[in-house]
Amino acid sequence: MVKNFKLTIQYDGSLYHGWQRQNGLRTIQGEIENAIAKMTGQKISLQGSGRTDAQVHAIGQVANFTCETDLSAEVFRKGINSLVQEDIVITACRLVHDTFHARFDAKSKTYHYRILNRELPSPICRQYAWFLRKSLDIAAIRSAIPHLVGTHDFKAFEGAGSPRCHTVRQVMQADFITRPSGYCIFKIEADGFLRYMVRNIVGTLIAVGRGKITPDGFKQVLTSRDRGRGGVTAPAHGLFLMKVTY
Repeated sequence: MVKNFKLTIQYDGSLYHGWQRQNGLRTIQGEIENAIAKMTGQKISLQGSGRTDAQVHAIGQVANFTCETDLSAEVFRKGINSLVQEDIVITACRLVHDTFHARFDAKSKTYHYRILNRELPSPICRQYAWFLRKSLDIAAIRSAIPHLVGTHDFKAFEGAGSPRCHTVRQVMQADFITRPSGYCIFKIEADGFLRYMVRNIVGTLIAVGRGKITPDGFKQVLTSRDRGRGGVTAPAHGLFLMKVTY
């Protein structure tokens, strides 16, 4: 019997060349597909909610696959976890309707970008946050963020080679949270993201926090549709895919 299974996945992307399967390279999709193939003897195609780049992490990535099997969802969860490395964990597996598609059925995704803004770096968290020694103007950053909310053309924050037919996206919410320890988290939920969009937004917000761009100037960057007017692309290792909403 052909069944459709939905996976919820956590992974540390530090040692991977991103989500998408690539010949000769270690990827999240490739590792999980190989594990399922060992369990079923079938070559399957894992459909992710979206791609994450090299060194990007996930707390709540979602994917689905179909195969002809008598195995239960719980057997797949345990079996895949026993076959992949410890930096990938299937946190949930369940049987879903045969029409469910992890990418096309997604209503929104939530990303967090983590920054460590203090005098001293963290040797433990160096692979999970962008370390910035110079103090940031948090009030200015927070003044710029509301310009992101709503439906806009995000061409100014799109990375080169983005395989999209248009660059308009709806941002449902965005925020910038600070902690006494120096950790900051930029949170954003949208109906979709362009390549490097979150990292380019973060890099531009940091330019605001350093006084290189004003909060109103941030809005001008957004409306300009000109990537050259924005800030640097923030490093991949601070980015986490937190949740996919259906």
